[in-house]
Amino acid sequence: MQTKQGNLHLEIQTSRKSPVGVLRTSIWDKKRKKIVHSQHGRITGCSLEQLNILQKAFCEQVVAVGNRKALKILASRELGASQTISALARELGLNKLLYSRREPWVDCVMAMIVGRIVFQGSKLGLCNRWQDTCLWELCGVQGKPDVQKHCYAPLDRLLERQKAIQKGLAKKHLRQGTLVLYDITSSYLEGEYKESELVAFGYNRDRKKGHEQIVVGLITNAQGCPIGCEVFAGNTKDDTTVMKKIDELRKQYQLDHFVFVGDRGMVSQARFEEIRSMENIETISALTHAQLKNLLERHIVQLELFDERNIAEVSDPDEPGLRYCLCKNPVTRQHEHDTRQRLLKLTEEGLEKIAGYKKKTTVEILGARVGKLLGKYKMGKFVTWHVEGAHGETKSNKHKLLWEFDQNKIEQEQRIDGCYVIRTDVAARALDKDGVVDAYKSLGNIERAFRNLKTVQLEMRPIYHKTDQRIRAHVFLCMLSYYVQWHMQQRLQPLFDTDGKGATRRWSFAGIIDCLKQRCRHDVQMDKVTYQQDTELTGEQQKIAQLLLQET
Repeated sequence: MQTKQGNLHLEIQTSRKSPVGVLRTSIWDKKRKKIVHSQHGRITGCSLEQLNILQKAFCEQVVAVGNRKALKILASRELGASQTISALARELGLNKLLYSRREPWVDCVMAMIVGRIVFQGSKLGLCNRWQDTCLWELCGVQGKPDVQKHCYAPLDRLLERQKAIQKGLAKKHLRQGTLVLYDITSSYLEGEYKESELVAFGYNRDRKKGHEQIVVGLITNAQGCPIGCEVFAGNTKDDTTVMKKIDELRKQYQLDHFVFVGDRGMVSQARFEEIRSMENIETISALTHAQLKNLLERHIVQLELFDERNIAEVSDPDEPGLRYCLCKNPVTRQHEHDTRQRLLKLTEEGLEKIAGYKKKTTVEILGARVGKLLGKYKMGKFVTWHVEGAHGETKSNKHKLLWEFDQNKIEQEQRIDGCYVIRTDVAARALDKDGVVDAYKSLGNIERAFRNLKTVQLEMRPIYHKTDQRIRAHVFLCMLSYYVQWHMQQRLQPLFDTDGKGATRRWSFAGIIDCLKQRCRHDVQMDKVTYQQDTELTGEQQKIAQLLLQET
């Protein structure tokens, strides 16, 4: 039987107690100048005579009887996505990074890494998919996996190897003098974690009030390829993690010279001074609004220098070696203006409500209410207020709140909407102003990583683990899954670049996974003969596989 992949035939092996039929295709390999065989399945439980009849049928020497009931598909399992992504992960050398030798726990971790990309969900949920997917079988686990043996125990081994694995990733993707991106995010949890040192209340970036959380730090190279991660307590502040990361980059990853890129919350003034005092380590970060206003007051920069198209560069005579790159973003400008107007309106409504309160009250209560409102919307700098009757009047019902907006301050604030300053101590000969701004904007690669880790594809949350060690292992596992996904995105870029736009768009990353998942392994019965048959690759699946797997 002729196929696109070569000549499909049945080879009969009689060396065992019972004969076995092996489905194979054969094709001439021009490069290696020999016939290459590919195996697609095995037929067991048949007599030698039945296998001979099947063998003749594949040679088109037997005419099949037109009875639909004679051919049955007993079961189907997902094959394409698990097989292709597993092959890619091994091609990237991820299994060797996990451990130099092939051991059962390594195969189980590889199954969980691939399973996170293909299926998401809990470890138990992945185990329960064993009848729906070939993933566990491809990773050497026959039959139903045991969640303790095949998931939790390998996770513990993975955590023991985290430092060595991250060192291997750094060696592969970081070079001396390179840009290193670093940022943190939070991930909320549900349930009780009474004995946890990690789970705590803190600043929640997901706006999930009332939920305890953990904080996750991520290191990537300039292109966003993940190198290492760490889980911190949920109440950890951004800038307190920076010096530890820099120490890790120097000692653990053996980088003597690099440029540390972090946002304005990460590289505070105190952290910037600490880093600047270190030899061969430079930084790229952004100034806060307060720092920008300070430059304006000192006449180091002028508002006229901020332009939406051209980047202006200035130096501070009091800080030799520092460079300031001035930028203006029209989208950010509109967003900041709209946000301020919305908050001013909410503040106005709140103050009017407090001022119109009819019941008896005291100066202290009025002041507390105003302070709480201004603290909520962060608009206190634009409001002047006082309580009439606070001095001289003794009856509490005579107290009256009077307030107004300071329009001059509002107008001054509006003038710097959309303006931002990138600060660096990298020499101009090493990185020009455009390169500095591009380097800071590359922090968007980490934001993209966090979106994929938390929601879009890998669904790191909800986190079902209850111990700190398992939480750390789970986060690291998700990072390794994103490592594979990142490489998938890079290799699939030609497909995305040639895709349509808007309504004519065909591909997304989720669509790629769904397309690959359509290829299945079927358990087929022909009369009393049962065998396995894999779905032939479609044209789209073949194109995707060729992009992902460079060795094919």
